[in-house]
Amino acid sequence: MVVLNKIYTKTGDHGETALGDGSRVAKHSMRVTAYGTVDELNATLGLARLHAGNDMGAQLSTVQNDLFDLGADLCTPNIEKDAEREYPPLRIVASQVDRLEAEIDAMNARLEPLRSFILPGGTALAAQMHICRTVARRAERNVVELATMESVNPEAVKYLNRLSDWFFVAGRIANDDGRADVLWVPGANR
Repeated sequence: MVVLNKIYTKTGDHGETALGDGSRVAKHSMRVTAYGTVDELNATLGLARLHAGNDMGAQLSTVQNDLFDLGADLCTPNIEKDAEREYPPLRIVASQVDRLEAEIDAMNARLEPLRSFILPGGTALAAQMHICRTVARRAERNVVELATMESVNPEAVKYLNRLSDWFFVAGRIANDDGRADVLWVPGANR
C-alpha cells in the first residue's frame, strides 16, 4: 500500500529523482522521460474520460490502471535482476497486451473498413482519443529509445504499440461507429 502523507520531499531539488529500486538518476534521464510521458498519457486519458459513456468509460478506466502499472514497470530498472529481488517489481504482462488486442478486434468488428485516412476530430471523445493516440506513440518512441540504452520489459513496448492502435479504433467508435469520421481528402486545398 502506498501512503502519501507529505507530497513534497525536497529530495529532487538538485535535479535528481529516485527510481523504483531506490537508485537516483537525473530527472532528464531517458527512463524518467519514458515513464513521465506515460504519466502524461494517463492525464490526457483522464480528460478523455469526461466525454465517455459508461462502457467506454469503464474501458478507459482499465487502461488508466494499466498505465500506472506501466509507469511502475518503467521506473524499476534492471529487469534482468527481477528474479533476485525480495519483492518482484510490477511488470506489464502478455495478458494485458492480449486484452487490448481482443478489445481492438471487438471494436473494429463494428466498423466499416477505411477507404481513406481520417483526420483527428469529429466528436469531443474522438478528438481526445486521437490526442491519446499521439501521446501513446511518443511514449512508445521514448520507451524504444530507452531500450537501446538499458533493459526494458518487451511487453511494455508491445503494450504501448497496441494501445495507440486501441485509441485509433476507439476514436472511430466515438465517431458514431465511424460514420462521423472526418476523411482526409488528398490535395483538396491546392
